[in-house]
Amino acid sequence: MARPRLAFGYNPPTGNRRIERIDPETFRADLDNALRLAAPAFESVWVSDHLMTEDRFRLECWTELMWIAARHPEPLLGTIVLANSYRHPALLAKMAASLQYLSGGRFILGYGAGWAEDEYRAYGFDFPSAKTRIEQMVEGIDVIRALWTGGPADYSGEHYRLTEALAVPVPEPLPPIMIGGDGERVTLRAVATHADWWNAMSRPMDVLRHKVEVLEEHCAAVGRDPVTIARTITFVAFLDTDDAAARRAAGSRLEEEVVAFAGDPAAMIDHLAGLAELGFEHIQLVFPRFPDTSDIELFLERVRPEFA
Repeated sequence: MARPRLAFGYNPPTGNRRIERIDPETFRADLDNALRLAAPAFESVWVSDHLMTEDRFRLECWTELMWIAARHPEPLLGTIVLANSYRHPALLAKMAASLQYLSGGRFILGYGAGWAEDEYRAYGFDFPSAKTRIEQMVEGIDVIRALWTGGPADYSGEHYRLTEALAVPVPEPLPPIMIGGDGERVTLRAVATHADWWNAMSRPMDVLRHKVEVLEEHCAAVGRDPVTIARTITFVAFLDTDDAAARRAAGSRLEEEVVAFAGDPAAMIDHLAGLAELGFEHIQLVFPRFPDTSDIELFLERVRPEFA
């Protein structure tokens, strides 16, 4: 049976996510080893954006992404997803344009409203309501796109201002903007109105189907064809030749609201086929055996070819 083509991305750790085994003494070498395997084999590499996770070892997203971009010329490069509040959108527009130039046009700007209140408070960022943070994200997108024209750009919003701002070089091509999240009333409305790509949360399939329907309703309300939004999803993949062993490794992660996958290659193929039926076309994967790469190798050998 012919299966749809899917693109796959690798989401390596930026530090201790309580998923992989992270040793600060060897992390740089461990990350380098995993990327030597993954970067040429996956269409994209995605870096998550957190400044701290309690007292655990963690690198800053943009810095790690630059390190990867310089070392690996093959994959697309994405953020999954940047918290709008952590970097002023005008500065971020300039950073993204610079990376797009230096990387040869490989950048995808994953963008979000932010949610980790403890990080905000610790680093001295204001933490307004979710509604306000989403409004700031939407204004941030307007600022970024205004600057990506090269300027001079003027913008006057409730949260951000530009006055004859210049931003050269103009990124070529314009990076897609991917909004992450699945809040039904506001976030998915923002996706329908402003995003080129959507990054969904990993939910049980019936919940995810409902989220897709809500997004399509918002698209209809704003007069947009939903197929113009590339659908992406990120999940943790507990992949093993033994299905029961994979489920034991995943443990309680299979019962959480944001659910992991656990199973053997055949089960993962079925899961990915179900996502493809919902219109998802780019899958970003976390492999929890890191720094061991045997789960990545199993995926590349037994799963990936089914969707090539």
